[in-house]
Amino acid sequence: MNIVVGYLPTPTGRAALRAAMDEATLRSADLVVVQGHHTRRWGRHTGPEETETAVREDRAALEASGLSFELVPMADDADPADVILDVTDRTHTQLLVIGTRRRTPVGKLIMAPTTQRLLLEAGCPVLCVKADYGTD
Repeated sequence: MNIVVGYLPTPTGRAALRAAMDEATLRSADLVVVQGHHTRRWGRHTGPEETETAVREDRAALEASGLSFELVPMADDADPADVILDVTDRTHTQLLVIGTRRRTPVGKLIMAPTTQRLLLEAGCPVLCVKADYGTD
């Protein structure tokens, strides 16, 4: 079985990766990492240097984990929800892990379209984690 994670080198994306690695270890599952591109849309809080450091650290953590993993790149113009849902269907996913951000009261009324689609359309359980997952 597989655990799929939507990954960006942002605090929430990195938390999702850590949670997915924990779940894959717990379930003796393979990990499929759907890698989005870090763009201005997603990178409001990190600069290019921080992004490169995050990607290097996360790749090293994956390699050191001993988990079997597959990296699935996402095209710049692709809809993240479409790509992640396609991957979950293709790989017979046991669990989908995504990161979520803290929202204001008004923001809670309007969930991010990608998150909403994944929660509603995924054919497997979805684990949502916040940016502080796994930190002390």
